[in-house]
Amino acid sequence: MTNSFQPAWWLPGPHLQTLWNPLCRKPPHLERRRERLWLDDGDFLDLDWHGPHEARTPLVLVLHGLTGSSSSLYVLGLQQALAARGWASVALNWRGCSGEPNLLPRGYHSGASEDLAAAVAHLRAQRPMAPLYAVGYSLGGNVLLKYLGESGAQSQVLGAVAVSVPFRLDQCADRIGLGFSRVYQAHFMREMVAYVSNKQRLFAAQGQGERLSVLERLGPLHGMRTFWDFDGRVTAPLHGYADAQDYYRRASSRFYLGAIRTRTLIIQAEDDPFIFRHSLPEAGELAPGTEFELHARGGHVGFVDGSPRRPGYYLERRIPEWLAALGA
Repeated sequence: MTNSFQPAWWLPGPHLQTLWNPLCRKPPHLERRRERLWLDDGDFLDLDWHGPHEARTPLVLVLHGLTGSSSSLYVLGLQQALAARGWASVALNWRGCSGEPNLLPRGYHSGASEDLAAAVAHLRAQRPMAPLYAVGYSLGGNVLLKYLGESGAQSQVLGAVAVSVPFRLDQCADRIGLGFSRVYQAHFMREMVAYVSNKQRLFAAQGQGERLSVLERLGPLHGMRTFWDFDGRVTAPLHGYADAQDYYRRASSRFYLGAIRTRTLIIQAEDDPFIFRHSLPEAGELAPGTEFELHARGGHVGFVDGSPRRPGYYLERRIPEWLAALGA
């Protein structure tokens, strides 16, 4: 097994690494089957399955990042790589991320481990003989690590990988407001405000007055420029947090790492434009079964290598290789 990563010479700096996948990569084409998982509160999650359907085939649950979906190219690429090994995978869309607004005023956020728990329980019930693994990117990685810490030895997951994790949400909210990273911040703000606005229009069209009033009580959606603004005015009140600081404290995965009892690999880049170096955990904070793989370069969910004619995707080699070795 190798964990050597040689960043693409033709993508110098963290931003080109970060932007290559969403802006320049040709989308892998996968045949997938969608399943709707109904939650206890009457809302739903959409799951996109790919690969073999055999009862004992290893199964990997894939979790996307903020404003992403199961169609994010890093998700499709991993599902394709897993299928090439004969493994099955299922990509989860967080609430409202599958192309259709979710049904409740609440949405998804970096601490939504209860939704991950529901998905894990569903998959264990559907395929009880299949070894189950989980992979999370960015926000999805934060939710995954939080869930693993909360559930301890009862995670029902045999192995997990988390990539480009925003371990301290408060510090990441500060980091993304600096320098060129403000471009990402502006993009996320547009997408997150649109997420709420679309739901307001849906509730109004459906005559869902009570649910609409919950969103209207948040106040006007314009004028929010930072994560602190959005999480203080929208995320916190919608999801039972006192304010943005309370949300960041309770949802940041760094505070849950020591309680993890599942074999876990964390892959980070020191030049990640969303995450301060001091936000990364120290070795003493990690559980004994956790491996921390830190690369000097790679950007945020980048890790592109190879040549301009044949770009390579380190994560799509490394993650299946590491998961397969757990069961060897």
